[in-house]
Amino acid sequence: MDNHEALGGYLRARREQLEPEDVGLIGGGRRRVRGLRREEVAMLAGISTDYYVRLEQGRNQTPSTQVLDALAAVLRLDADSIAYLHALGTPPTSSRRPARRRERVSAGTLRFLDALPMPALIHDRRFTVLAANRMATALSPNNSPGINLLRAVFLDADERELHRDWSRVTTDAVAGIRAVSATHLDDEVLTALVGELSIASAVFRQLWARHDVHLRTGGTSLLDHPEVGPLDLRHEKLTVAGTDGQTLVAYHTEPNSPSADALQLLGTLAAHAHR
Repeated sequence: MDNHEALGGYLRARREQLEPEDVGLIGGGRRRVRGLRREEVAMLAGISTDYYVRLEQGRNQTPSTQVLDALAAVLRLDADSIAYLHALGTPPTSSRRPARRRERVSAGTLRFLDALPMPALIHDRRFTVLAANRMATALSPNNSPGINLLRAVFLDADERELHRDWSRVTTDAVAGIRAVSATHLDDEVLTALVGELSIASAVFRQLWARHDVHLRTGGTSLLDHPEVGPLDLRHEKLTVAGTDGQTLVAYHTEPNSPSADALQLLGTLAAHAHR
């Protein structure tokens, strides 16, 4: 899929999720299709219906910044979604695909990761784990180098059982990988992953079709760990400087809370297991 096709699919998906009342129009009458009509979006954005139809059909249109901003306003996009829209609307600077190379975590970053007292891992832009400390793998075996976290959360039954808020986790994960895809439409590995999960998981397929976009820098993880019980964790996401999308994820708890005690117990169990 090229930028034009991706842009068209995104506009169509967002249009279908809005009702006339959402944008100040009177609904009325029976509609053959869900959401706004193309001509309604075009009218509100101040462009011709024919031009908007060509955008949705991916017919090699490169819209201006002003047009994209107008469409973003009509479609009620938030900041992350606006950035995604502009990325799709910007033609690639080069058709030459960069050579694929193995992602590596620097020695200094690995030492820092191992020194952290809380569960922490590093994943690439496709959510594949590149490195993890002992506490992270004790939290979940899927927090291990080489495992794709997106694949695990959708296809591994144990991982699903671990998350008390599995529905929110999957929604956020798909919105996150969708945000990445705008600037990596030629990433064959990412495309294959999306294709695999679309076939294997109806939930993933439905979430992917929504075209939701969110870039999370932190949040909560509500777990039910098989060894230490309930864990209410906060996770922080930090971009690793000088890399192509590597992200450090660290988990922590409220001090003196039951979750803090449970996490400390998990650390003790993990230390004994590695003796």
